[in-house]
Amino acid sequence: MSISLNTCILILKEHHLLKSSAVQETVATKMEYVSYDSRDIQTNTLFFCKGKGFRPTYLSMAKNNGANCYVAEQPYPEGKGIHALIVRNVSKAMALLSAAFFRFPQDDLFVVAITGTKGKTTTAYFLKGMLDQVDGGRTALISSVNDVVGMRPEDSFKSSLTTPESLDLFRDMRRAVDNGMTHLVMEVSSQAYKKNRVFGLTYDLGFFLNITPDHIGPNEHPNFADYLHCKLQLLVNSRKCIINAESDHFDEIYAAATTTTNPDSIYLFANESFENPNLKQPIDFRFASQETDMKETRFKLSCVSDKVKDLKISGDYTLQMIGDFNESNGTAAIIGAGLAGMSHDDCAKGIRHVTIPGRMQTEMTKNHGMVVVDYAHNKASMMALMSFIRREFNDPKIIVVVGAPGDKGVSRRPGFSQSLTAYANKAFLTTDDPGFEDPKSIAEEIDSGIDHSKCDVTIELDRKKAIYDAIAMSNKDDVVLICGKGADAFQKIRGVNTPYPSDIVVAQRVIDKLENQKEHFKK
Repeated sequence: MSISLNTCILILKEHHLLKSSAVQETVATKMEYVSYDSRDIQTNTLFFCKGKGFRPTYLSMAKNNGANCYVAEQPYPEGKGIHALIVRNVSKAMALLSAAFFRFPQDDLFVVAITGTKGKTTTAYFLKGMLDQVDGGRTALISSVNDVVGMRPEDSFKSSLTTPESLDLFRDMRRAVDNGMTHLVMEVSSQAYKKNRVFGLTYDLGFFLNITPDHIGPNEHPNFADYLHCKLQLLVNSRKCIINAESDHFDEIYAAATTTTNPDSIYLFANESFENPNLKQPIDFRFASQETDMKETRFKLSCVSDKVKDLKISGDYTLQMIGDFNESNGTAAIIGAGLAGMSHDDCAKGIRHVTIPGRMQTEMTKNHGMVVVDYAHNKASMMALMSFIRREFNDPKIIVVVGAPGDKGVSRRPGFSQSLTAYANKAFLTTDDPGFEDPKSIAEEIDSGIDHSKCDVTIELDRKKAIYDAIAMSNKDDVVLICGKGADAFQKIRGVNTPYPSDIVVAQRVIDKLENQKEHFKK
């Protein structure tokens, strides 16, 4: 693959991004590789000078390693002797030029995008499970857990960002197309729009699941208004929009969708019991709980408006994942499958056994109750998880292991305090990706907001020990919730991904040890 200097200039001019250009007569005008990493350079590379931490020495390295053109928001002396494209916004330029370099792979895929404060990953996996039923497994996935760009083992790998940098995203999409994939389901984070990772990308289907304050802090969104604005951009860039009518800020969400999408292509869903007398639009899909136990969730979906009466997705569904909140995620995914042409039987079969690493993974013990590992990492997801446990399992004692990450998501910490006060009997505050912050200070900040008359607190910074102590103290009717990290196999500590077995592995080891001790004692 390649892109010419002239093509780059035309694209940047078309989008009013080009401020100036410096063309070298003796330098090749065709770029055969693209990169924003000075360590990843080939001969005739188009190099993007991006990021707050960019240093001019990186451009020197790139030039010495073979770059023949750079894109930046200011000219650098270090780039003398190679082509220079000076732009108003380098992240937008990188998105547009990367899409062109990889020959617009989005045009060869049915692209589904999902946003929301919680439920993105679960909904994405549910939808992939269903689409795989009808496309022979040729559904690509971009998620916060794993990325899948083909059907071979090497085409599935751990993701590093919920939504990759634009260059990486378009490269993976091209790889998916070349591997014969026909559909793409992707999570789109608020940061993806804040940092222009999906700039210029249009989706066939766009989902808005919910919105609550999150990702607000010095290194993320300055306030909730900015967070919501970034989330709404997904709907502005979708051909068809699917919206949870129960979401907060619904009027703003719906208005954003109508800026570019005809109301006939905007679909609403809600629980059958949901009523909003101020809602002017008809709800198209309703779902109703049927039964939930410790192994599965059953619910019914109905197509209720004239607009969707021809879709063949009404009926009963069973999920292997527990949690009534997963009924909403499942409903969204089924609607997406229906709009992609699927019918009930294929949908029901495809969603039936979907599981997600680190999401509602349960372990039943002999003497220490039920242990649940879940990615719940903000107030909304913690409240939903614990209220479900209280409601469905006869008001058990709830023991929670949780921590908050450092350097980001500072707004989550009061939410943790509030949710633990509301539902937890015992909390172990521990370490969760502290980054450059002191994990003890983070735990103490959460602890300071907890009502200790309602929730007893222990600060145990060794996460493995916190999990051990939580399970060891629990009795057979208790529930232990291990929240936040999910399937992450590392702790982010002072810029280093420090190996960590993952919460589910630690929990399983603890359970084995405790139960083997009990059996040994009996003998």
